[in-house]
Amino acid sequence: MPPQPASLFPSFPSADQQQYQVQIHLAVQRVLGSGCFILGEEVAAFESEFAAFLGVKHVVGVGTGTDAIELMLRALEIGPGDTVIVPSFAPSAVAAGVMRCGAEPVFADVEADTLTLCPKSLDAVLRSAAGLNVKAALAVHLCGHPADWETLQCVADEHGIILLEDCAQAHGARWHGKMAGSLDRAAGFSFYPTKNLAALGDAGAVATNDAYLAERLRLIRQYGWRQRYISETTGVNSRMDELQAAILRAKLPSLHESVHRRRKLAARYDERLNSIEMVAGPKERTGCEHAYHQYLVRSKRRDELVLHLRQAGIPVAVPYPAPLHWQPAYGGTAVLPESDRAATEMVSLPLHPHLSDDAVEFVCDAIERLNHATC
Repeated sequence: MPPQPASLFPSFPSADQQQYQVQIHLAVQRVLGSGCFILGEEVAAFESEFAAFLGVKHVVGVGTGTDAIELMLRALEIGPGDTVIVPSFAPSAVAAGVMRCGAEPVFADVEADTLTLCPKSLDAVLRSAAGLNVKAALAVHLCGHPADWETLQCVADEHGIILLEDCAQAHGARWHGKMAGSLDRAAGFSFYPTKNLAALGDAGAVATNDAYLAERLRLIRQYGWRQRYISETTGVNSRMDELQAAILRAKLPSLHESVHRRRKLAARYDERLNSIEMVAGPKERTGCEHAYHQYLVRSKRRDELVLHLRQAGIPVAVPYPAPLHWQPAYGGTAVLPESDRAATEMVSLPLHPHLSDDAVEFVCDAIERLNHATC
């Protein structure tokens, strides 16, 4: 009897937890035995180990990925009266992090092929009235695909703004051999339970080679304290807890392997879907290594495709159905055609390292059936 859809598609958080069950149990027991639960030895060890993984000098653990954006901007003294450019086709957490530091988000468009921040759109925004108070831009490595860093950096340098990385979906991605998160001044990470490197709750981090910036981040994440109970600067409570750090340490040694598995499954999707007219798979920029946090396909018949796949028992998702410049909290009058188009065409197909090859074949067979039925 062939496998049933439900058995082919285990949810990522559950499958990931099961994969690392023994290591997680030992990590949790170690923390419980220590009696230390906030900013202790586990956090310090994870910060050091993740910094080594990325090839940077400093990692500062914080409470969430959104906090990572906020604290990164605050540490750079970006706040009220300033604006920060973000791509519109991105998670709302990106804009929320900007607003929490007191700055305002300004939206730019994405590239059609990679869905990452478009250098031409960034330049156009910076040359417009909306670019007058811009202090920084966030390059979101969406779905694990690195943004066009060199071109974006040239634009940022020309206009005198800081270019920062949002790596919430890019653990293990590479840009011309360098790890995402190590490309320049600073990078924010999320370890939400669905990420490539996943905690069992909220956690985040900022990576940087700047010792002064790292020290600022450590002060801000805990009330501005250098000395306990004495606030040297205005800070917040955004501390990675020991349990999450210990769990992340248990999973980190396998991250390269799990990203390799994601890439292998994505390659099979690419091979099968290349000849199917109704969908277009993701493209990988030359010199980049996509980490495939998500595998997005584009279809002008998106709603029909989603309904068909869900009826076949396949868990698909519609990512970011409203670009940020459409949303009530951030809405404006920006004209961003690629973000608009992506919001109506993109579908996320199942992909994580615990899926079988058979699962990918099942999805591709289902798409092929719909394509043939409607040709």
